Amino acid sequence: MKIIERIVDTQEQEAVTLEYVKLTQTFQDIRDYCRNKGRTITVYAEDKQICQLPLSDVLYIEAVGEKVFAYTTGQVYEVKARLYQLEEMLEPHRLVRASKSLLINMFYIISVRTALNGRLYAKMENGEDVLVTRNYAKKISALIMEGLDEEF
Repeated sequence: MKIIERIVDTQEQEAVTLEYVKLTQTFQDIRDYCRNKGRTITVYAEDKQICQLPLSDVLYIEAVGEKVFAYTTGQVYEVKARLYQLEEMLEPHRLVRASKSLLINMFYIISVRTALNGRLYAKMENGEDVLVTRNYAKKISALIMEGLDEEF
């Protein structure tokens, strides 16, 4: 694949052009990343300060009891939204359901290993292993395999 870079004079001139024979999952991911690079979700830090967290920083989002938390490599933020609302909003951004209480960012999965009863453990970039239940394991595996198939 050829990469062409050039410096422009203003931010208004900045652009990304994708040229492909077929729109594969890899190109869709690149396109989605570019489209959503500046997208954020509203979160609350530990000191209750309201912040805008870039979606590109979110490793996973977990519901614990009545609260929802967004995890990055070094921080945990509270999100004032229901998990199903976030799922609908974030699935095009490769944050997909991994269990009843978990959305996982496919871009931050380092490795996957099988567990008992058709479940998976996904090792995230922050070193944590998160459990993918069997209801969602096939979808997660398929998304991972799509990326592998396109690389070869």
